[in-house]
Amino acid sequence: MATGDGDKHDDARPQEDGTGARGAAAARAGGVRPVQAARAAAEQLAVLLGRTPDTVSALSRHDGGWTAELEVVELVRVPDSTSVLATYAVDLDEDGELVGYRRLRRYTRGQVGRH
Repeated sequence: MATGDGDKHDDARPQEDGTGARGAAAARAGGVRPVQAARAAAEQLAVLLGRTPDTVSALSRHDGGWTAELEVVELVRVPDSTSVLATYAVDLDEDGELVGYRRLRRYTRGQVGRH
């Protein structure tokens, strides 16, 4: 006999884009979900740099909002392993608006490790 219990929790599950009951609660509270924060950081950094970030390599929440680290190709070279990339830290407020950014490091694509 089917009780339908599995269906009653569907509305409480957040969608991939941060919508759903919990996503809506976060929006009402003036905050953004992690996926929304990562997207906002990438979109706003792209506008400032004129280059689209390749990857969000880190995302952390803090009292004032979010900090994301993004990888950006700054100089395309042949072979691709010699292209120059940079890691940028992007600071967002609670609403996902950029409040600051800085380049942390530059490196070639073929380089392994943090330094």
